Parts: sequence; structure tokens; C-alpha cells
Amino acid sequence: MQPLTAMRPRASLPRDPAPSKWKYRYQRWMLTPGVRGLIRFGGPLAIIGIVAVSWYSHDENRALVAATVAQAKATIQQRPEFMISAMQVEGATEDLAASVALVLPMSFPVSSFELDLETMRKRVEALDGIRSARVRLGDAGKLMVDITPRVPVAVWRDGDLLRLIDEEGVYAGFVESRTDRLDLPLIAGDGAQDHIAEALDLFKDAKPLQERMRGLVRMGERRWDIVLDRDQRILLPADGAVGALDRVIVLQQARDLLDRDVAVVDMRNPNRPTIRVNKEAAGALHRAGQTEADN
Repeated sequence: MQPLTAMRPRASLPRDPAPSKWKYRYQRWMLTPGVRGLIRFGGPLAIIGIVAVSWYSHDENRALVAATVAQAKATIQQRPEFMISAMQVEGATEDLAASVALVLPMSFPVSSFELDLETMRKRVEALDGIRSARVRLGDAGKLMVDITPRVPVAVWRDGDLLRLIDEEGVYAGFVESRTDRLDLPLIAGDGAQDHIAEALDLFKDAKPLQERMRGLVRMGERRWDIVLDRDQRILLPADGAVGALDRVIVLQQARDLLDRDVAVVDMRNPNRPTIRVNKEAAGALHRAGQTEADN
């Protein structure tokens, strides 16, 4: 016979209700708000995205989307409140306004969305005679171009052309004839426009000779000649030109130097001014000297 202990059923171990370590971590991870939100919203969005990409991958669907967007964009841009029907130029002469219209060609009406105002401003400022410009959208469907013109201070004879230049030596336009701007002084010679400040100082200092002045000529791109009527010239030095001119004016006021038969007053050497008479006076002096020699 078997012992009684062997005939008794073995007692089963109690079941542990706690999850395993990995299952516990999984449950904690699933309870994280970010993960829950991702599952709640990310899953549907991912499905929608996959469907949308699959639909958009077809050429006819892409064309349909592009046409729809273009139509919506055109509908907004072509609204009456966004349309420009005219251009108005302020602060410019008629000729300058016509030049602005030439560099900004457009057919009205035009949508304001189609206008590149910055590019238009640069085109306008590239014109001779314009210091600065502002291009903006005005009231009543107008494109406003506000101009600050360059103010010419002299006429520069550049070969056969008569150019207007401002106080910075920048071109400010053209004139057909010298008589068109007799109110402005005349300069000539290569590089004359680069020394406009000195030229204006000389014109200002030469007021006693203003009625006889024809203009200034830049010689060798280093100094000035003052040209007077009767083909007289005052040759000024490269340095101290205003002081040399003052000495000539003093001689004129004291001895009427320029009222005589003088062709050239050479002040290039301030320590030794030189006067050259014209041919007629030189011939008369030569004949007078011959007469004295014969006697």
C-alpha cells in the first residue's frame, strides 16, 4: 500500500495577478498622452494622407487641382478693388513723365498683384534726370509714381551733345541748343563733369566777368581755362585756381587788363603770370619796333 501522503492531491500555487515587466511597460507607454493622441489622430491622418497621395499621383488629378487653384487665384486678383486703371506721374516735367511711361509699359486695367513695384522703381530711377522715385498704389485704382528730379546746375558740352548735369556731376537730361538754357553756365572738356564743384566755385568767383564769360574748359583733365568773348582765355593752374582768378580780376579792375589787346592771361605759374597779346597787337608792336630801329 502507498502511504497516505502520496494519495493526497498536490496543492496548486496561487496565481500572481501582477503583469510581467514588459507588459507593464507597454501599458504605461499606451497611457502616455502623446501616444494616445498619436493613435487617436495620427492614425486617421496617415490613412487620409495615403489616400490623398495615391489620388494626387495621377496626372489628370494634378491638372484638376492646378486648374482649380488658378481659377480661385484669378477670381480674387481680378476683383474690382484690386484693379489698376491708370498711371499718374507726380513731380516731373512733361518730357520726364513721357520717359517714365516708356520704361513702364503696361495695358490697363491690370491687377495690382501682377505689378512688381520695386522693379518698376529701379527702372524709373535709372532714367537721366531722376534722383529718386517712389512707386505705390494710390486711390481710385491709380498707380502713383512720385518723382524727385535732378536739378541741373550746368550745361556740359560733350562732343556734339549738350548734357545737363546736376551738382553731383550726374546727367540730368539733354538740350538741343545752348540757347535753351542760357541761365546755366557752360563747361566743356573731358572729365569736366567730375569737377563740377570746382567749376561752380569759379563761376561764382568770376561774377565781375560774367557778362563776358562763355564758359570753362577742362584741359588735360587736370585744370581749367576760362573762355571769354573776343577769343580771350585765362589759363588757371591745377591747384589754387580760385586764387589765381582773383588776381586776374584785381588786375582787370585796376588796369583794365582784359579790355586791352590781350589774347591769353597765363596764370599756370602763380609766381610768374604771362600775358600774350593777339596777332594784330603783336604785329603793331613789331612794326613800331622796326620804325624805332630805322630812326
